[in-house]
Formats: sequence, structure tokens, C-alpha cells
Amino acid sequence: MHSPSPDRPVLTGWKKLILLVLAGLSFVLGVLGAILPGLPTTPFLLLTSFFLARSSPRVNAALLRSRFFGPILTDWQEHRGVRKDVKIQAIACVVLAVAAAVYFSPSSLALRLTVILLASTGVAVILRLPTT
Repeated sequence: MHSPSPDRPVLTGWKKLILLVLAGLSFVLGVLGAILPGLPTTPFLLLTSFFLARSSPRVNAALLRSRFFGPILTDWQEHRGVRKDVKIQAIACVVLAVAAAVYFSPSSLALRLTVILLASTGVAVILRLPTT
């Protein structure tokens, strides 16, 4: 899935540029997902690797070697799932971030409830990912 095959060669020109831009955008969203509750990380990292495999296999290989993102991508490639401890850590981070945001935020009840709803959606996505 993440390495180019003979029927899917590495692209060049405008197609390569477009895929690199898409890889960059999905990577930024993945990093934001690691920080912001309610925004998932794993799907954006999978997209990043997908785009990079077709536009820059060298950068994709570096992403797969990454200390932070590599294990998630490797687990998905090899087992089509996410480790249980990664799920627990992700859910704990979401719960702690939302609790802090709701408790310390001077925002309205409607905004607080929206944050809780979005975070609940993120937790549901995490729980629905297959576990390795």
C-alpha cells in the first residue's frame, strides 16, 4: 500500500507536486490531530504515507522511520490495525485535553458542549479502528 508498485510508478511533474501538497496538508492535519481533541491523527498519517509513496518514496521511508509516527504507520501496514496501548494513550490525551478546555475555558455552554461532542466523535473513531 505504501510503496510504489510496477503498475503505480512514482509520479513526476504536476501530479507529483499535487501529491506532495496533499501529503503536506494531511501531515499538518495529522500533527494537529495529535494535539487537538476531536481531530484524528491516524487517518491523516495514513493519507500522508499514501501520497508520499507515490510522490516521494524517500520522504515516505523517513516518515516510516519516525519515532512518533512510524510505529502507527507500520502497525497499519503490517496488521491493518492500531495497538491497544496507542488507542488508550490517544483516548487519555483526548479526555485530558477536553477536560482542561472545558474546565478552564470561559466560553459558553454551547461551545463547551460542541467541544465535548467533537471529542466524543474522535474517541469513537479511535475505538472503531481495528486493534492489533
